[in-house]
Amino acid sequence: MTHYQKVLRLKTTGKTLHAISPKVEEIVAASGVQLGLCTVFVRHTSASLIIQENADPDVLRDLSSFFAKLVPEDGRSYIHDAEGPDDMPAHIRSALTQTSLPIPIARGRLALGIWQGIYLWEHRQRSHQREVTIHISGE
Repeated sequence: MTHYQKVLRLKTTGKTLHAISPKVEEIVAASGVQLGLCTVFVRHTSASLIIQENADPDVLRDLSSFFAKLVPEDGRSYIHDAEGPDDMPAHIRSALTQTSLPIPIARGRLALGIWQGIYLWEHRQRSHQREVTIHISGE
């Protein structure tokens, strides 16, 4: 069994969803693994990962709008505010989504559905430097 690992360093542009599927696919191709598992892991507590529709950008806008209502940034609802009023809501949004995604590899490619894409979801208002570890195992 082969193991292969790379770290993606991504500069986010504030609170938004960043498509990372092409970068993950490049790493899978470079690994040479034809059949296995790709684990995508974000090394932060105020950003997360999701697999979501990649065709209609309205889906991403609706998700962002829903989470804004679900976890408000009103500056009054949380005790933890050491890094600003968007910090605790970012932690909650991260807890409600995922920090790790397991994705099968088949025939040397991610076995995502045709309309699925991998997104790094920045939950903070400011831009940040984020690290996403890609670990591939298989043959």
